[in-house]
Amino acid sequence: MLATIRHPASAAVQAPPLIIAHGLYGSGRNWGVIARRLADRREVVAVDMRNHGDSPRFPTQSYPDMAADLAEVIESFAAPVDLLGHSMGGKAAMHLALTRPDLIRRLVVADIAPVAYNHDQTRNAQAMASLDLTQITTRAEADAALAQRIDDPALRAFFLQSLDLRHKPPRWKLNLQVLEDEMPKIVGWPGTQGAFDHPALFLTGAESSYVRPEHRETIKALFPKARFAKIPEAGHWLHAEKPRAFEETVRVFLEA
Repeated sequence: MLATIRHPASAAVQAPPLIIAHGLYGSGRNWGVIARRLADRREVVAVDMRNHGDSPRFPTQSYPDMAADLAEVIESFAAPVDLLGHSMGGKAAMHLALTRPDLIRRLVVADIAPVAYNHDQTRNAQAMASLDLTQITTRAEADAALAQRIDDPALRAFFLQSLDLRHKPPRWKLNLQVLEDEMPKIVGWPGTQGAFDHPALFLTGAESSYVRPEHRETIKALFPKARFAKIPEAGHWLHAEKPRAFEETVRVFLEA
């Protein structure tokens, strides 16, 4: 089963558990602050998706496989639960909602649509894999080495959260070769059919181009009770850029 980080409710439980599925190259640990804040009235569980973090390594990264992983976690609780997925995790959450709607009470999809995209994240996997980790002893050294391939310091900082410096030699807590090999599936969409007839929130960054107006017809066909909201001054990483606005919007939707 997937590795999980559990945040028990800090007060009397008033709602089903919330499961959080992160995006590509992320981990459950990335969601620590938001998860803890949302755990005031419910248990919150952040997972490490397959081939990420402390979860098992597999040769595939398809959305049916990732959805099955999430179903296994959810079935260890008293379903239905609430499910939040960002980017790759959002696509896995949508596939699960369409194929196993009995497992999910409310769905939050963060800055992704059920469509195939043209962008390619392969170069980032290649950049991380190119580091000679036998020569790395500090995060600053890793950042300097990664800067030769990736200009954006915020993006490097995000990737470096998955570098395990306590291991000797350091290692990536990402199955980079499989993620590179499976990139067409990750940026794609398996054409999943069905209808999730429960509340769904499609929450996007106002400055992101991932969920465009032309995607709404497809979203509404698959998620007829979909609602749409935008976080001002936020891009694709809306939960990291505007965490309090993201948290409050999710809270209002889940508690409606």
